Amino acid sequence: MKGRAQCRKEERRQSIVAVARRAFFRSGYGGTSMSSIAAELGGSKATLWAYFRSKEELFAAVIDDLVDRYGEALNQPIPLDGDPEAALKRLARDFMQTLFQPDIIALQRLVTGEAGRFPELGRLFHERGPQRALDHLGTWFEALMVRGFLRRGDPVLAARHFIALCQSGGFQLAMWGIEPVPSEETVQTDMTEAVQTFLRAFGFRAIGLKAIGARSA
Repeated sequence: MKGRAQCRKEERRQSIVAVARRAFFRSGYGGTSMSSIAAELGGSKATLWAYFRSKEELFAAVIDDLVDRYGEALNQPIPLDGDPEAALKRLARDFMQTLFQPDIIALQRLVTGEAGRFPELGRLFHERGPQRALDHLGTWFEALMVRGFLRRGDPVLAARHFIALCQSGGFQLAMWGIEPVPSEETVQTDMTEAVQTFLRAFGFRAIGLKAIGARSA
């Protein structure tokens, strides 16, 4: 059981992460300093440094916080029984709804805009977000390959394509501010198209159609 002092320390840490998140999203990684964050917190730099030893470490904490809050869609246990196609559709829909969260959009824009100048941003983001999703999906897709629902191949590559398909519609409009909040119809259409396109490429039906075409040639 956590003591009162430990609870206060965790609350203070969360407050720092929240202030840092707003600062990074407002001013960018390059335009934000530990001093400016300390000033916004109303405390000393020594207090901030007692929790985080560098700006990079603090940015990593911001990513971890967002992943913990919004990453459930790609980290929840996925059943192997039942209808895999229906499970894929639920997964795609949950993932897309996560992508459209304002903080997730802001984080993607920040990393995309500054990874060229600060390569560590891309590394931190990839390791803590996309790579975890790829590992989780890859494990599930490998099981589906063994069961014959997906054609055998590289399960992580299949996961990459699935995620890319989920990001190919309304997410792009949201990223560039064209349609900040995609409509329910857009999400539904994107979800259906993503899963159908994925299954045409990786589903066992694709193998059957290819074989039929080869025999008739």
